[in-house]
Amino acid sequence: MSLRRCAIWALVCLACIALLIAPAVWNGFPLLQYDTGGYLAPWYEGRLETNRPVAYGLLLMAGRPLEFWPSLVVQSMLTVWVLALTLRAQKLGGRPLLLLGIVAALSVFTTLPWLTAILLTDIFAGLGVLALYLLLLRDDTLHQGERFGLVLLAAYAAATHSGTLAMLLALTVCGVVVAFIWPKRLPPARLTRAIAALVLGAIVVFASDAAVTKRIGWPPGGFALSFGRMLQDGIVDRYLADHCPDPSLRLCAYKATLPRDPDVLFWDQHSIFNKLGRFKGMHDEMRRIATESLADYPLLQLKSVITETAEQLHRVRTGAGVVSWVWDTYFTIDKIAPKAVPPMKAARQQRGLLSFDAINLLHVPLAWLAMVLLPAIGWLEWRRAGFTELATLAASVTLAILGNAAVFGVLATAHDRYGARIVWLAGLTCVIALARGVANPAVRDKP
Repeated sequence: MSLRRCAIWALVCLACIALLIAPAVWNGFPLLQYDTGGYLAPWYEGRLETNRPVAYGLLLMAGRPLEFWPSLVVQSMLTVWVLALTLRAQKLGGRPLLLLGIVAALSVFTTLPWLTAILLTDIFAGLGVLALYLLLLRDDTLHQGERFGLVLLAAYAAATHSGTLAMLLALTVCGVVVAFIWPKRLPPARLTRAIAALVLGAIVVFASDAAVTKRIGWPPGGFALSFGRMLQDGIVDRYLADHCPDPSLRLCAYKATLPRDPDVLFWDQHSIFNKLGRFKGMHDEMRRIATESLADYPLLQLKSVITETAEQLHRVRTGAGVVSWVWDTYFTIDKIAPKAVPPMKAARQQRGLLSFDAINLLHVPLAWLAMVLLPAIGWLEWRRAGFTELATLAASVTLAILGNAAVFGVLATAHDRYGARIVWLAGLTCVIALARGVANPAVRDKP
């Protein structure tokens, strides 16, 4: 590659990174969310309270000396790298200006830059999906070092959030089915890399948690999410009505005043949840109610999961939880990075000057449209030319969006954050389909 071409690529990559962190630059500080503090706190408290693997907190801690900006740069660099590999896999590689144009389009029309510019794990959900897609279905376009890097990225993505791990596991299972039915399309040997990434991700979860707590175990609080879904959908009320009075169930004393909104129960400072010991104190009781309710009310559970999954599919608003009253996160940053407090307090978000209403007038309908177009793109491409690069990408993203909705339909209640973290992949697929149509899909990559 000539010096001039190297310079062009370097400038394009810098421009892409600038676009992806632009919301934080405009804000004056990295964007924050309710859960940001939960990923930071374990590293100075030495304990885990909720279902938040601490691997992502390590990335935040690495960026702490420079007010967390390096963390955003790393997230953006990884995003640019994976997008470049995806374009090459779509026979659109070797075109730096096209990469810049696609990043610019995604920065305007999708939630992508609001994921790379926030101190939160959500960007790794989409990157994990693309990493598996490349490893399983477009391995022939990768170099050995790139394969190794994508395995590490998928492993880290799986380690940052239990929902991401479950979604990537579901996609790998789909890969096993495809390899069994069409081994020529997906050689079974490729599955070893996906499986290795998931195993490595689980090891990272155990190892990072052990580094913090000095014990080996999964982060506590996992049953709280399912308990919250059952609470919202009335299953907990039914269980308590059928089992109370029972001296072993402390919630029996509060069943008449138990809120149906899990956010109110878990996060209201005056909630009975605090009186009962929060996630640690209520862990065994929530686990008991959640597991026994599965056997006691299977039809109610099925209805709840289907309802939450359907609800999750259209919950894709940008900026969910990016508000000015994330007090736990403020408290954590004040304790762990006091030098970051002045710019944090001066940021638009903390001054209540950040609103997503206008943005979502654009993002939400475009996200819905992109999801509707996904299966159409995959079907038309498959009918036209079979299992092409675009057909497999559309199918992979469709499965990821459905899997993501199903995972959170089972594990939690529907939330815009869970939908927004993955739906930008639909926009990416549509933009790639447009680019292939304009650039002539028969053209091979430039050397």
